[in-house]
Amino acid sequence: MAASRGGEGAAAPTNALVTPMLTDLYQITMAYAYFRAGKHEDTAVFDVFFRKNPFNGEYAVFAGLDEVLRFIHAYRFTADDVDKLRVILGGRCEDAFFDYLAALDMSQLKVYAIAEGTVVFPRVPLLRLEGPVGVVQLLETTILSLVNYASLVATNAARHRQAVGPDKQLLEFGLRRAQGPDGGVSAARYAYLGGFDATSNVAAGSIFDMPVKGTHAHSFVSSFTSFDEVEGRTLERAAGNGSAVELAPLVLDKLALIQSIPALRALVGDDTNRSELAAFVAYALAFPRGFLALVDTYDVMRSGLPNFMAVALALIELGYAPLGLRLDSGDLAYLSKQCREIITLTGQVLVPDQVDALAKVSIVASNDIHEDVLLSLNEQGHAIDAFGIGTHLVTCYKQPALGGVYKLVEMNGTPRIKLSEDVAKVTIPGKKQAFRIFGKEGLALLDLIMGENEEPPRAGQRILCRHPFAESKRAFVVPTRVERLLNVVWDGALVDPLPARPHIAPAREHCRKSISRMRQDHLRPLNPTPYKVSVSDELYTFIHQLWLEEAPVGELS
Repeated sequence: MAASRGGEGAAAPTNALVTPMLTDLYQITMAYAYFRAGKHEDTAVFDVFFRKNPFNGEYAVFAGLDEVLRFIHAYRFTADDVDKLRVILGGRCEDAFFDYLAALDMSQLKVYAIAEGTVVFPRVPLLRLEGPVGVVQLLETTILSLVNYASLVATNAARHRQAVGPDKQLLEFGLRRAQGPDGGVSAARYAYLGGFDATSNVAAGSIFDMPVKGTHAHSFVSSFTSFDEVEGRTLERAAGNGSAVELAPLVLDKLALIQSIPALRALVGDDTNRSELAAFVAYALAFPRGFLALVDTYDVMRSGLPNFMAVALALIELGYAPLGLRLDSGDLAYLSKQCREIITLTGQVLVPDQVDALAKVSIVASNDIHEDVLLSLNEQGHAIDAFGIGTHLVTCYKQPALGGVYKLVEMNGTPRIKLSEDVAKVTIPGKKQAFRIFGKEGLALLDLIMGENEEPPRAGQRILCRHPFAESKRAFVVPTRVERLLNVVWDGALVDPLPARPHIAPAREHCRKSISRMRQDHLRPLNPTPYKVSVSDELYTFIHQLWLEEAPVGELS
């Protein structure tokens, strides 16, 4: 019988696919090569980081740590896994290696990490892993898979939040366009972490305890062909006094009332689509406390909007509060302003004593919205209260991958460096600590990377901060506050227990606070100011010394 995986239950990965087998073959073959060479117990240090900010911006949001810890906690090759690896490797590995895999655990592993939801920057280690090289090497692919997409979506969501500001609602609508069920659930989770308010994804909402919201589709509206379909249906008053009212005639009365007002009739006409009106009545009968109608199936101004208002006025008379309407096509800026103007006018003219009930109606917009559309709407001016965003959010259409890497930086206490003709790919060697330095206004000035054994910076202490590779780029900084970025999260076991199901709210709030501590010029969408990632003077000297030691010397003839 195959053994069960370790860590099941209290801190198991959310996705059952996340096991030691979710890796690239070369991680297994390298582990075997280490094993054959007798190096598998040698101590290695790896850094996880990225080289370039996504979306042509100057920041990213770190996400995926919770799932990394769940993966490590549950890490175990089952007997069935080992049998399958024997087949995959085709008898090329000795039995002792498979015994080694079967007995593998994470008791000798130590992991440092930046808090999930933190704003992060290139070259700063997101994770630092220390332990036997055979163990740490096997974790690479899975950890990158868990961090790269999560951080990309969280960053994309944060950028959308920056584009709309703090007061607008952002709704994740991307499941149908996501890269499969796993992508859809992950996208909903990390969009929420990055600043979205709710998701339409029922599974994600139930798994991660997130608000779930949605309306109805055009097909619901077009499925009704006659107003007769809703006649005779009754709705109790919200007060619940037992008196039911036939809704359809009341709605028709309200529509006639709207059309009798010259100022309103001039704006919305007097010939709405009655099958659409039937659909709205049916939806209101089903959800009188959650009535939000899609108004662009036929004609927003001449049918959808007046039909919506007729049902909304009927619900108000019965004591209910209509939620709003959704626009899914057309000139969203213009239509939203027109809708808001007419809704306001209707309230003032027809229900002056309940004008707030209509004033609170939300206008929701969808229709292939992305960050650039949001910025354009801001420039045009609009009256939209909430945005449903799908394709461009969950697929990260503007940039489909983050490019996080997992690099060896120390072996048996000896710092290692990877050189390249492309300076951007040169690694910063050795065990490192990272700190965020804050200035007088309480905002982040730069991130400082130092050697593990260096004295940490202190508030009020003058520090020389250097660009890792550009000799002339250096500056003295006197921090008002210093925040340690890398902290121990795994030391042979979890440092802090994980709940049975992930709690996203703390990371979401941390993300909000982390972004609020950044200067706006670093966050702006157009030509943002690069954020400085510096190294200490001591680490700078060491990097360049090791670079010269490892780089071969050419010979000219």
